[in-house]
Amino acid sequence: MTDLSTSAVRLDPTGLVLDGREEALLCASLFYFRLPRETWEARLAAVRATGYRAIDVYLPWNFHETAPGVWDFEGRRDVGAFLDLAHEAGLAVIARPGPYICSEWDGGALPAWLGLDPDLRVRQAEPRFLEQVRGWFDRAMPLLAERQWGRGGSVVAVQLENELDFFDTADRHAYITALRDMATGHGIDVPLIACAGQGDLVGANGDVEGVAPAFNFYPDDRSPFVEAEVRRYADLVASRGLPLLVTETNRSHATLRRLLVSGATLIAPYLQGSGYDFGYTPSVGNWGDPGGFMTHDYDFGGYLSPVGEARPETAEARVLTALARTLGPALAKARTTEAEGVEAVSVTTSSSPSRLLLDGGGTVTGVPNLTEKPGTAQVGGIEVALAPRSTALIVQDLPLEGFGLSGVLGFASADLVSATANGLVFASRAPSTVVVNSEIAAFETPETGNPVRRTVGKVQVVVLHPEDVPDADGAQGVIHGPAGEAAELTAAYRRALPTRSGRTEAHDLPPVSEAVGVHRGRTHYRADIDGIGELLIEGAADIVDLALDGESLPTRVVYGATITVQAAGKSRLDATVETWGHANFDDARLPGLALGSLRGLGKVWAVVDREDVHALWTVDGGSQWAGDPAPVRGLGGWSSTRIGRPATYRRALPVDGVSHYAFHLGELTLPVEVAVDGHARTVSPLDPWVHLEPGQGREVAVTAPHWPGSGSGPVELLRLEAVRGWQVEAQNDAAIIALAGQDAEGLAVELPLDLAPGEEAWLDVPVPQGGQSLRFEGEQVRLSAFANGELLGRVWLDDPHRPRFTGGDPGRLWIPAEWNSGTVRVLARGTAGGVQPRLSRVTAAPAPE
Repeated sequence: MTDLSTSAVRLDPTGLVLDGREEALLCASLFYFRLPRETWEARLAAVRATGYRAIDVYLPWNFHETAPGVWDFEGRRDVGAFLDLAHEAGLAVIARPGPYICSEWDGGALPAWLGLDPDLRVRQAEPRFLEQVRGWFDRAMPLLAERQWGRGGSVVAVQLENELDFFDTADRHAYITALRDMATGHGIDVPLIACAGQGDLVGANGDVEGVAPAFNFYPDDRSPFVEAEVRRYADLVASRGLPLLVTETNRSHATLRRLLVSGATLIAPYLQGSGYDFGYTPSVGNWGDPGGFMTHDYDFGGYLSPVGEARPETAEARVLTALARTLGPALAKARTTEAEGVEAVSVTTSSSPSRLLLDGGGTVTGVPNLTEKPGTAQVGGIEVALAPRSTALIVQDLPLEGFGLSGVLGFASADLVSATANGLVFASRAPSTVVVNSEIAAFETPETGNPVRRTVGKVQVVVLHPEDVPDADGAQGVIHGPAGEAAELTAAYRRALPTRSGRTEAHDLPPVSEAVGVHRGRTHYRADIDGIGELLIEGAADIVDLALDGESLPTRVVYGATITVQAAGKSRLDATVETWGHANFDDARLPGLALGSLRGLGKVWAVVDREDVHALWTVDGGSQWAGDPAPVRGLGGWSSTRIGRPATYRRALPVDGVSHYAFHLGELTLPVEVAVDGHARTVSPLDPWVHLEPGQGREVAVTAPHWPGSGSGPVELLRLEAVRGWQVEAQNDAAIIALAGQDAEGLAVELPLDLAPGEEAWLDVPVPQGGQSLRFEGEQVRLSAFANGELLGRVWLDDPHRPRFTGGDPGRLWIPAEWNSGTVRVLARGTAGGVQPRLSRVTAAPAPE
């Protein structure tokens, strides 16, 4: 294995060794692009106060290249300044510049316009994509190289790509090699790593020399099988002379303890430092039915809330980091094994608990309580109290001479958080037992602010409540309580401002949003549809608002799936399509969930004919029956006792050779393979349509596993003609923010405020000074809020047609104190398909930041 080290940073079997110090390292995610610049220093200090010594930091490519060739590293985008502040705070940094980062961020940070090149293939060793990546790395890597550890900076490792084992990269070795060479070519000499999202080591790093594998674990916190899985990977990398680096995992310290005792020496729970997606930057992902919109409030329950509140888990962080500091190199050099002597556990626990054999003597045994109730266990013949949802780390037979004390710490069920010549300090939320120099002592659960002190085996012993454990600098932690009382805001001013410029351009066919410069924002379309009875729309995403002759239809969120719209007797189609965000993952079930998929209205067709093609399919069951001559049945209509075996249905479709067609498979319940003229694709029940170009469809084969009741329902062939002659207004994020910043006369109004479906209005809402969490209540209204030249976020009030929101709180927007001028400007839009659109009220609660 190549030596992945600099003089100041070394990667060896004990982990990331900084300046020769071997120590298990805890690392918190903290993202500059999800925080106002004014809060960076305070958030870094808040992480440092938990005892974590490192942060991991994504660098989103499309946050810095805001349009093709337009780069921005100023203000809130000054990542160099953020890294410098991290160094001043005493925090090491694992930098993650992608090019793909996932992170539930717009497009996984891949610029939206990449999808306009039909020959460019993202995340591949493909020249067009690598040329674009080089442009990004040429700007990002020098910033990191200048700030490497040992050169006066904070960067101790650089991660290439992100969870590549989830993606179908054709040549992983060539791709990761290209990224490695770009990084080292810019002087990166700290360790390079690549993380696996589902345990495929080679799938993540391509088995490339000089790129160490790392792992992301997201187990169920209540799973009894965590330890056995983690030990398996610890053994795997140990056989290569490498440490187990866990670059993402859950946030609960009860789970982090299980990883630590199972051999992980870098533990980086994802999103301990929550944040906020300002601007049009959340993603569309597959955490839904099947899709979902990521909220602007980016919060998975980390120990710091999106607005900076320190949550109770910060106390658990201080305890675990204190234990790691106390045991130091002995812990980093420890070997993990399956624990013995853990018996009579009264609650659900690990199926295979772990034990660390400490370097120099002693052990640490992890005993989880996976339930919500207190429990007990016998460890080495001593009863141990287990607090609810906890993992006891039991130290046994630890020599004390290295701490300036005499003898041995024989047993401790409380957490060892300090050991000096003055004595031993522990922390516990449950009654505990400590044995020093063969003397045994039982301790009751300490109360906050009231430690228990006793001499045991001639050594002074103190047991603290976890909330009393100080940080690495000796300061006491602070846990924020609930926010202050929310104030109801009933006054507003309706501003006489346009919501669009009204400037349009003519297009023969509706362009995708990215083709007219809308990488984020919305695009407006208008076309004459006189004489068209039915429309078919393919590929529309994300938020699709249609109106026929000015009458708004219910909003459609279909992630690019094909839809039909009845238009008989109508003469004009208007559409506003807003990009919530580009897909951050790659999900083939729907077109708009594919990585690199584009946004906009898609392709719009007039349906000029429908034909039933359910019948007259020949059936081929392969070796299941003779089938010669082949029987003729309806599609999906063959009956067989051989459940689950594939059957193929074939026929020629009645196409004319010059028209476009849509082949509709009706009500699929299972995915099927459809081969058109020999070219196969999988068709999902979520989008049971196949588009046929002119000349296609002479030979169609549909292959599906035989399953009673899984027939396709109506099967139709629709002949199509393109709807032509469009007027298109591009309204990107910069244009919307510019409108939001204009002055205009206003009319004072009181909430509630009613809107018509499709009506848009600008409102100014006075808000209290300081940082505020804003909540909006009502129904059938979408809201975008602006302040300080930024989009604070978007909220979609109760509406039967809105999608699932995932991530954080979909109803909260945050206005940081430094951005608060006393007014928030809101763009409100009424939606159709439900009750009267109404903004009922707004509330504001202080945010501590």
